[in-house]
Amino acid sequence: MSNQETTANFTTAEMEETIARISSHKGVEGVMIMNREGAIIQSTLDEDKAKTHSAALSELTAKASHIVGLLNRDDELTFLRIRSKQREIM
Repeated sequence: MSNQETTANFTTAEMEETIARISSHKGVEGVMIMNREGAIIQSTLDEDKAKTHSAALSELTAKASHIVGLLNRDDELTFLRIRSKQREIM
């Protein structure tokens, strides 16, 4: 293992590279990486906004994950995408 920190098989450098790539797209307001428990790993949002979004998204993710499990016990939620007329959350 290298001397870089790792989180879920991604190095900090890889996460920063991904955040920079996503942030460069037109219209991106912020990027936040969080774990399944809702803990913020990295974010480009201010602290208050990141905490608010993290709390709401962790609840939604837990409910979506539960539904996937109800439909098929051997399956698990790996990606969640929400799209409205004005925003998109991935």
